[in-house]
Amino acid sequence: MKRAAASNIRAKQLFSLGVSAIALMIAPTVRAQSASSDGGQGQQTDTSNQDGATAPGAVEDIIVTGFRQSLENAVAEKRLSNQVVESVSAEDIGKLPDASIAESIARLPGLTSQRVSGRSNQISIRGFAPDFSTTLLNGREQTSTGDNRAVEYDQYPSEVINQVLVYKTADASLIGQGLSGTVDLRTIRPLEYGKRVLSIGGRGTYADLGKLNAGSDDKGYRVNATYVDQFFNDTLGVSLAASYLHEPYQIQEFNSWGYAQTADDNDVIGGSKSYVTSTVLKRMGLQGTVEWQPTPQLKMTLDGFYSDFNDDQVKRGIELPLGYGANGTSLLTGATVEDGLVTSGTFNDVEGVVRNDSFQRKAKLYSFGYNTTWHDDNGWTAQLDLSYSRTDRQEIVLESYSGTGYGAGNGATDDIGFTTSQTGTVFTHTLDYSDPSLILLTDSLGWGGDTKQAGYYNDRDIKDEINQYRLEVEKETFGSPISKVRFGMNYTKRTKRLTPTQYFLTLADGSSEAVLPDQYRLDPTSITYLGLGPILSYDPRDLLYGGIYSRVVNNSNDVVSTAFRVQEDVMTTYLQGNIDQPIGASTLTGNIGVQAVFTEQKSSGLVYNGTTFGEVMRGDNYVDVLPSLNLSLRLPTQWVFRVAVARQMQRPRMDDMRAANKYSYNAAEGILTGEGGNPYLRPIRSNSADFTVEKYFGNTGYLAIQTFYKDLKSFVYTQEAPFDFSGYQLPTGITEDDLVSRIGRNSVPVNGDGGSIYGAELAGTLQFGELFGELDGFGATGGLSYTKTKIRPSPGTPAEDIPGYSKWVANGTVFFEKWGLNVRGSVRYRSSFVGELSGFGAQRVRRRARDETIVDAQIGYDFKAGPFENVSVFLQGQNLTDEPFVTINGDNQREVIDYQTYGRRFLAGASLRF
Repeated sequence: MKRAAASNIRAKQLFSLGVSAIALMIAPTVRAQSASSDGGQGQQTDTSNQDGATAPGAVEDIIVTGFRQSLENAVAEKRLSNQVVESVSAEDIGKLPDASIAESIARLPGLTSQRVSGRSNQISIRGFAPDFSTTLLNGREQTSTGDNRAVEYDQYPSEVINQVLVYKTADASLIGQGLSGTVDLRTIRPLEYGKRVLSIGGRGTYADLGKLNAGSDDKGYRVNATYVDQFFNDTLGVSLAASYLHEPYQIQEFNSWGYAQTADDNDVIGGSKSYVTSTVLKRMGLQGTVEWQPTPQLKMTLDGFYSDFNDDQVKRGIELPLGYGANGTSLLTGATVEDGLVTSGTFNDVEGVVRNDSFQRKAKLYSFGYNTTWHDDNGWTAQLDLSYSRTDRQEIVLESYSGTGYGAGNGATDDIGFTTSQTGTVFTHTLDYSDPSLILLTDSLGWGGDTKQAGYYNDRDIKDEINQYRLEVEKETFGSPISKVRFGMNYTKRTKRLTPTQYFLTLADGSSEAVLPDQYRLDPTSITYLGLGPILSYDPRDLLYGGIYSRVVNNSNDVVSTAFRVQEDVMTTYLQGNIDQPIGASTLTGNIGVQAVFTEQKSSGLVYNGTTFGEVMRGDNYVDVLPSLNLSLRLPTQWVFRVAVARQMQRPRMDDMRAANKYSYNAAEGILTGEGGNPYLRPIRSNSADFTVEKYFGNTGYLAIQTFYKDLKSFVYTQEAPFDFSGYQLPTGITEDDLVSRIGRNSVPVNGDGGSIYGAELAGTLQFGELFGELDGFGATGGLSYTKTKIRPSPGTPAEDIPGYSKWVANGTVFFEKWGLNVRGSVRYRSSFVGELSGFGAQRVRRRARDETIVDAQIGYDFKAGPFENVSVFLQGQNLTDEPFVTINGDNQREVIDYQTYGRRFLAGASLRF
């Protein structure tokens, strides 16, 4: 489980080589740099003579571009906004500060991310899980590739996003806002950009864990291109962007079944299901915008975004039943116990299961938007906005089993030695798990019962669709304190459905076991990092398509009751007044407004009565009134004091709203009892308040203290509650006379009392050259957040952490940027949190994750003159300390459930701008 010394040496050599190569390119040109127009992206002062020499006594040209310009744009956005907002913008066209959009967002104050398969793809804001925030694209609601509402950000190429805004406080005119925050992804507006540009770029990727599975790769690439132009006297603007990614990810995983108890009441590892995983991520992203402004008063904009995403994984390893095996801890010998935990010993007569699994997720996302805006000289503005978003996703999990014989107690067994520590468990063994004459295709532990289950096939199909229509009228009053009044109506219709189809895999000839045919055998996979040596390897998809396996449908109620179809029809009306009031030498700005949200929700699904299935549809209607107030007192000394109060809400998870139920007759009480979703579920609602103090240094930097308090008036938890089973089919053999009442009990998600969550954030950006001239080019940006929760997820129980909550979150970036050279290093930390992982059947499971610190770095150079003018080169290192992702058993730090190592990643690339 420890990182190898060879890997450290290889990483250092590669990084040193990259730095040296860039230095060699820089050396002959760095002194020859002269001022060049940046097309409005930076600031410059011309002090040169006609022959190019600097005039005596003149100040050298000051050009602000790249990362420094990105930070200045973010500072200006924060200073001018009426809300508490964080932002990040592209350093140059098609160039966010990080290779991943999620990484860029996770570096903002009060935000963090959870790594999945080695990459960040979901964002947590102010200690709330991703489901408590929403994501917009150009101000429009978006569908999700996940099971619920949270957007997975690796669906959006960083190269097609020009700016990201994160709103932490509410605003009456912001549609689809979340309870913890709202993330708005912005693409280029070509008329606003104001110039022609063509940018192309590419980068190569190297994963230093190497090729862990046969046929996998440790090298990948990504390419991108962006074109922006204006025509017909700048009345027609066009922007087009394309990005293609083909990147491998390699993972070494340890996973424990949990921890069993010995006869002496000591804890011991219950079993292991550990893999090496190789992933190939392919993604094509296309984005385009056309803007037409035929008159100064009228502008029309058409946006389109398309993403084709394919995540293909192969997982190979050995599953070992130990303390939770058929014979439990009775076969444990030579145990060493430390403080109640068995840290080493041997389990005798273990029947291991060799696993060759595959996981494939395919998703296509379509997003279109049309906007017409008209305004006149009298201060009237009107706009019509239409948008459509759709996601089609298919997720296939294929498990394949092999072992020494069919059924428990048959075939050769192994003596498994183990050593448990805070980095997981490593093993010793005696069998050769790569021997095809020993390891057979079979149900070695009898998991299928009467079905000779040699594997399992889970096909999950998800469709998500949003239609949105918005009309808004705005009037400038040319007075104070209300400078502008805005009224609007927005109608959103969203439909999302999950259809699971699951099969048992059996051998096609009906036999209980079979030797793996020669043509399907691959090179053995090494799992020596766990001490288990090589294992028999094959691609289970080849066996299915080659006719080795047959599929037997699984129609059990556990499968069918997870399906859902949820439809929401939401009409939002809003009225907002903008505030602009001089107070002496200061100015009070902000807005006051209210939303009225009318919701109609419906859910349909199949319910199980013990024998057959019947379809039901349930739903509810309700109204939310959400007032909000944002005030900013702006002093002439560049101090800004902000106060924000609002009523906020977050719609519940969609799988919690499913109508599907499984139920049966409770003879003792004469009622029906069951479990499932709750189509009557209401939103989580909060009364929220924010207070911030900000000090600005022009647009070059700022320091801020941001505090917040959210009093959750309701929360969603699962409990058994009265339930009306009217309209449900009665179980076979039961009549109405057998029932005391149609009101029974159902274990479902319900609305209950909430609690509070509050915290403080320190944030800032400083360019050191503004303080000390000799440090020009150096700077730092980052934040530190503390959050405290007093939310009770279950009634009558003490407050506990909600998913995604970390008490401490910190991030910081130190940079140097001058003469075309840019160097920066970043650190991101989050304390322990409850994370969501994928469990059996792709269901989400929650586990306590240890704190983690991620270190990244980048060095690059932008050529301003010479034969490489307008060329940028860079080398980036991600996860340089090879930080693992670790979950534990409850709060016991010594009992590891997951220990995942992703290795370091290195990216080298270049871009050319015309």
